[in-house]
Amino acid sequence: MEYRDIPSVDRLLKSPKFTMLNRDILKRACHIEIEILKKIIKDGSKDVDTNNLTDLILKRYKLISTPTLKSLVNATGVVLHTNLGRAKIDKELLKRAVDMAGGYCNLEYDIDLGNRGDRSYHLENSLQKLFGDIGVLAVNNNASALFLILNTFAKDKEAIISRGELIEIGGSFRLPEVIKSSGALLKEVGTTNKTHLRDYKEAIGTNSSMIIKVHKSNFHMEGFCSEVDIKELTKLSKERGLIDYYDLGSASIEEIPHIIDSHISLKHILKQPPSLLSFSADKLFGSIQAGIIIGKKELIKELKRNQIMRMFRLDKITISILQQSVEAYIRGQTNTITTLYLLQRDKKELYTIANSIIKRSKKELYTIDTVGYTGGGTLSNKELPSVAIVVEGDSKELHKYFRQRGIIGRIEKGNFLLDMLAVTKEEIKEIVEALDNL
Repeated sequence: MEYRDIPSVDRLLKSPKFTMLNRDILKRACHIEIEILKKIIKDGSKDVDTNNLTDLILKRYKLISTPTLKSLVNATGVVLHTNLGRAKIDKELLKRAVDMAGGYCNLEYDIDLGNRGDRSYHLENSLQKLFGDIGVLAVNNNASALFLILNTFAKDKEAIISRGELIEIGGSFRLPEVIKSSGALLKEVGTTNKTHLRDYKEAIGTNSSMIIKVHKSNFHMEGFCSEVDIKELTKLSKERGLIDYYDLGSASIEEIPHIIDSHISLKHILKQPPSLLSFSADKLFGSIQAGIIIGKKELIKELKRNQIMRMFRLDKITISILQQSVEAYIRGQTNTITTLYLLQRDKKELYTIANSIIKRSKKELYTIDTVGYTGGGTLSNKELPSVAIVVEGDSKELHKYFRQRGIIGRIEKGNFLLDMLAVTKEEIKEIVEALDNL
């Protein structure tokens, strides 16, 4: 076969199989498949068949026109899986939010006065009901919170931080680079494994503006190491006239026995609050991606006045979902905070889900005890008891097979596992269908 034997795009477009299809996408699909044919001919292949070209174009058309963002079943054993979107949000909360923000709403409209309002008021009102009479502000993620705080209070001034807390967060974003980009002057103290209160005291100078503490939520230190508690840094900052800022990364409302301790419990920390603290809303808080800042009211007001705040502000959908999550906490409906629900399930419930899958499936399957993790840069060394279904066969091929059907498992010790830690009853049918079609 030669190049001249390949049908033209115009000729292909006249095929009755392509009736009612988007012409622009169809042309793109035609060009892609024609280029593939040309490459095959160029490589010297003589066995080229154009009879199924329209079918290949239709397949390509479907591939191009299908949205890339897809719903997945998380059978990895990691609850807050960053690559899978972190916190899973309750459908009822989402419905309430969509009903509110799907059309017009009072995002920036004061109904009482009949004039322009403040979009930050809605979350401020809800968060203050949750945390008390304190300054609050929400931005589009915790990295934005960090950047905004540094740019507002430490531009061209020193921000003091322990060397042991200069972390790298997801996507290779390094804290020192974020600090530098904000305009703040990074001043490192202590060593990688040990930082003492005297290190901070000795570092404070005339150009010092704030002391930053970063929670080591995405790594763990053992052995010959020590750090300074935020309470000591808050006291020191107050004595020296500096701002103390605690970047929690991830935080929960309160402690959860055997899972979440006082170090990231907001109820515990806010008993003696730092000047400012921030955390991600889509981690242990269990909501949508956002960065929540809590602190002194006068400092929050200054953050709002910063011109870059407009770049970090939330849209109406995010505000609506986050407000519904906060209101669920206020009403005591923590059963609708899916992350908390998943983290607190016992192995008995996980076995119930696993056995239900095994009972309904035609495949020969068995369960094993295993461990999962919180994930999302949270409690990096905390193992959670879990249960997994072992699917026998080539683990790499099985991993691929289930991926293509929207189910993400994991390979452990050469076996392909479907971990039940983040799987819900609603997903049983989907898993059974994938197993039976294997």
